[in-house]
Amino acid sequence: MKKADFISKMIPLAVADQLKTGVPASLTIAQAALESSWGGSGLTAKANNLFGIKGDGPAGSIRMQTSEYIKGTMVQIYAYFRMYHSWEESIQDHSRLIVNGVAGDRRYAGALNTDGKTAAKAVAKAGYATDPQYADKLILIMDQYSLYQYDSMTGGEEPMTKEEKAAFEALQQTVKQQAEWMKQQEGLLNMPCPVWAQDAFEFYKPYIADNKGSYDFWRQLVIQYRREKGIRVSNAGGFI
Repeated sequence: MKKADFISKMIPLAVADQLKTGVPASLTIAQAALESSWGGSGLTAKANNLFGIKGDGPAGSIRMQTSEYIKGTMVQIYAYFRMYHSWEESIQDHSRLIVNGVAGDRRYAGALNTDGKTAAKAVAKAGYATDPQYADKLILIMDQYSLYQYDSMTGGEEPMTKEEKAAFEALQQTVKQQAEWMKQQEGLLNMPCPVWAQDAFEFYKPYIADNKGSYDFWRQLVIQYRREKGIRVSNAGGFI
């Protein structure tokens, strides 16, 4: 799954969950991305488990290999992980863990009703994962994909008011537009050779790995080709 597709699928689920539980949407998305390898892990494919939560889930459990840090050294072990019927069910279970902690100890309470960066540090400090760089990895994902914007609406245990519901629906529309924009940008970064760059591509083909690149790459290649051939470079031509 492409990262843009993963994020667009996660956003409405994470935001809706935040309104109910107070778990920052940015934390939910970043943890899911990191723990599930952007939805591509075997655990996610076989068990809809986005967060690597161990134990027996609503759909049973599955035994799989995992990496754990023991005394600072990463080792491979086998463990039983929870299985879910859907991603939404996995997100709900993750939020219950963040809200209640382990056996009701509320160890992750510092991650509730706050920003994603603070939440990431709180869950890491409370021992959510054995990776000593866990918080840094989560924050890097949040920074890179601007996930903090989805924390603007804080949640709670109370049902949504009419105003909150209207605001949430407006946010969902914005989310859809942003997701579409992300897909468009990804396409521009990996677009096949356009017709107007075909001559340049054929000329430099021995030196190019494949026929895909960004819009700027193809534009610069055409400019370089025209200079090589002594063709006047201008803003005309439809590609500049």
